[in-house]
This record gives sequence, structure tokens and C-alpha cells, in this order.
Amino acid sequence: MRIAWAGRALPGVFLVVLAGCASVNPRPDYERVEQHVADAVGENALAPADDAEAVRALVAARLEGGLSADEAVQVCLLNNPRVRSALLRVGIARAELVQAGLFQNPSLSLSLRLPDGGGLSNLELGIAQNIAELWLIPIRKRVAEGELESAILEVARDLSAVALEARAAYYSAVGLGREKEIVDENRAVAEQLLDAALARMQAGSGSSIDVNLARSEFMQTEVALRNAALAAFEGRRSLAVLLGIKTPPDDLVLTDKLPDPPAWTLTSESLVSTAEANRLDLRAATYFVDVAAARVQQEQLSVVADVEVGVGFERDARGRRGDRPWLADTLWASAEAGALTAPSLRPREKQPTDTILGPTLSLEVPLFDQNQAQIAKAQFIYQQALLNREALLLDVTQETRGAFQRARTAWDVANYYRDNFLPLLQENLELSRTAYRAGKISLLSVLEAQKLLLASRGRYVESLRNAAVAVTDLEKAVGTPLARVLSDVPPATTQPASRPATEVQP
Repeated sequence: MRIAWAGRALPGVFLVVLAGCASVNPRPDYERVEQHVADAVGENALAPADDAEAVRALVAARLEGGLSADEAVQVCLLNNPRVRSALLRVGIARAELVQAGLFQNPSLSLSLRLPDGGGLSNLELGIAQNIAELWLIPIRKRVAEGELESAILEVARDLSAVALEARAAYYSAVGLGREKEIVDENRAVAEQLLDAALARMQAGSGSSIDVNLARSEFMQTEVALRNAALAAFEGRRSLAVLLGIKTPPDDLVLTDKLPDPPAWTLTSESLVSTAEANRLDLRAATYFVDVAAARVQQEQLSVVADVEVGVGFERDARGRRGDRPWLADTLWASAEAGALTAPSLRPREKQPTDTILGPTLSLEVPLFDQNQAQIAKAQFIYQQALLNREALLLDVTQETRGAFQRARTAWDVANYYRDNFLPLLQENLELSRTAYRAGKISLLSVLEAQKLLLASRGRYVESLRNAAVAVTDLEKAVGTPLARVLSDVPPATTQPASRPATEVQP
């Protein structure tokens, strides 16, 4: 009978042992995060969180020979410590899933009581296992699996946002560097105008007032150049922080220029639909709703969460039969016989030992606490998850519309500067210079025309920088690269691209 019972128990013991041998391997989860990030930003460059040597080699390869915008995104994903720290959240969620599938350890009880006259002790031995795990582990694993999926999507969303922030910082640094170059060019133009005013005064056709006006304009460009240099440094420093590198900001070589305006072939509503299908945080919110629903079921099943079955063994105490008290036995025998008498040599009777073996059962009786509070709490969390997902959907919708409008407006402003405003101001400055050399107008008119052109050139570059950053913000709102969205548009819906650039350079 005992052999048959052991044969039935061995498969269960084997399963418990296998569960105890579970290991944590988050590498496939990291690869899924990497794929989600690649879909969101167009770059696939996540490194294992524990491979520092490989990271250093890859970063050095990207930095060598200059850095493009795509390479900046790659370096950020490879090297930013916050990115690598966020990736470990997925490993934590994987460990929680492994833990959710493990049985509780069995409990072993031992009781040993010694008789006062010596001999064998009373022994009680029991081993028990909580069988409530049989119905709690499946739902617990379902909760942990949902939390893992949610963690993968949330981490991928966070990493995508950081990567796009690095791209925006790259274009911002490029734009600030170009603005510094323009201020330097403006300084050279102001210096030429000062030289022309000095030449006219020496020739007797100009005045010291014109010279002082030209000199003050030149001095303003000197101040502007210093401020532009500081802004360019800060732009590169912010980029270096996102890249996770200690390279001096001025040593960064940025090879890409500010991008050309895209052909706007989409409407805000089509982008809203794209965002609803691609936003990782929306998908994570859906998983969180599923997790909350599973937690309600888990709490309902936990009304009786402690049911232990096992085997108990008990052996009664037994007095000792070994060393006899010979002196006491001799005295007792002599007293009974009335003379000195030897004790009886007949051995004592054996003392029986009772042994008991049988199953045990222990369970928590849900008399006062029927887990009502935890069930209600789980239901509240589920309702909260539903409302949070609904609120997030509203945020995504309006965020996408706002990002689309800002990007479209930014590119329209940049195109207007390039195609209309700058050519007009350039022509006006040339006419003013010609008239000034001919003595038809004063230097003040030339200065006004020059200041307007120089300021507009700076604003044009600023509009290009703002437009590049706005497109990056739009990609973040939509959850996928804009180039991929534009490539999915049927040819029949495409509209003519923006007008080509004129000879005016920013």
C-alpha cells in the first residue's frame, strides 16, 4: 500500500523539483524591447545590459570620423546609463514571472520529548505542502505575464522617447552651430560695412556719425557671437549628456545638416489613427487592464490561500531496559526474604513502542477575513486602469494633433523665410549698398537693411531647427518614424513637395 502511494506521489514531487530548478533568462525579453524600439525610431542598437566592453567598442566605432543623427540615436541607446538602467526593469519583471510559477517550499515539523526515566524519546515528525498553489499559480502566472508584457512595452516606449530626444538634441546642436556660423558671417559683413564707412570718411564724403553707427553695429555682432558660441556649446553639451559620453562638447563632430522639409501628404486624423495603432504606452495600458482583471480573479481565489496536506509520523516514548539498579534490586529482594538475598536474574519484559503514520490536513478557515477588502481593492484598481487607458487615448489623440500642427507650421515658416522673405531682404540690402556708395542714401538706411537681413537669417536657421525638433516630437507622438508613415501613403494621395531652395543659404 505504501509503495503504491509513493508511486502516485513521485510525479508530483518531480514537478515540484523541476519548478525549483527554474532560471531567469531575460535575454529574449531584451530582444523584444529592441524590436519595439527599432519600430518606433527606426534604429536597432540596444546592447546587453551586462556587456560593458561591447558597448565601449560600439560607441567608439560610431564616434570615429564624426557622428550622424542616426548614429547619435544608436550611441544613446547603447551608452546612456539611464537607458541601460531602464532595460533592467524588464529583467526584474521576468524574475517576478519566474517567481510566480514556483511552488512554496514544503514545511517540515519535528518534535522530540525525552522521558524522565531515560530511554527512547517521544518523536513526532511531519511534512506538509500548501496545495492552494495548485489553483493560485496559474492565475498568479497570468498576472506576472501581463506585468512582463506591460513592462516590455513601457520600457520600449521610454527608450524610444530618449532616443528621439537624442535626435532632437542632435538637430538642435546642429542648428545652434549653424546660427553661430551665421553670426560670425554677420560679424564679417558688419566689419566690411565699417571699413566702407571709414573709407568714405577718409575720402571726405562720409561723416564720423556714419562711422560710429557702423562701429556700434560691428560691436553688437561681437556680443552676439559670444552668446551664440555659448548657446552652441550648451547644445552640444546637452547632446553629450544624452549620448552618455564624457567627450568635451566642442570635440563632437556632427556630420549631418538640418533636414529638408518633408512632403506633407498626411492629415492629422490619419496620424491619430497611426498613433492609436503604434503607441507602445497605449498597448501597455491595455495589458495593465488585463493584469488588473486577473488580479481581481486572483484575490477571489485567495479566500482560502493556505491549505496544507502532508504526512505525519509519531513514535511513543519507551523507558530504558539497559543498566539495571542492582543494589536497589538486592535490597528489595533481601527485605522480602528477611535475609540477604540475591536479586532475580530473569530479564525484564520488553516495553512496546507504538508507531503512528498517516496523512495530515491543515487549512485556514475564512471565518472573519474572507478577503473582502482585497477583492474590493482589486476591483477599484481594475476600474482605475480602464479610466487611465481612456484618458491616455484622449491624450494621445490631442498630442498627435498638436504635434502635427506645430511641425507643419514650423516647416511652413521655414519655407516662407527661404522662398520669399530672405530673397527680398537680400535684394534690398544690395540696392541699399549701391545707393550708399553712390551717395544717394545715408548709412543709416544701409544699416537698417543689413540688420533686418542678418536677423532674418538667424530666424530662418532657428525655424529650421524648430522644424526638425517638431518632426521628432511628431514621431514621438505617433510612435513610428515619419518617413515610414509617408512611405505607406498610396501614390494617388501624394501632393507636390515644397518648392526647391533658392540660392540664398542660411
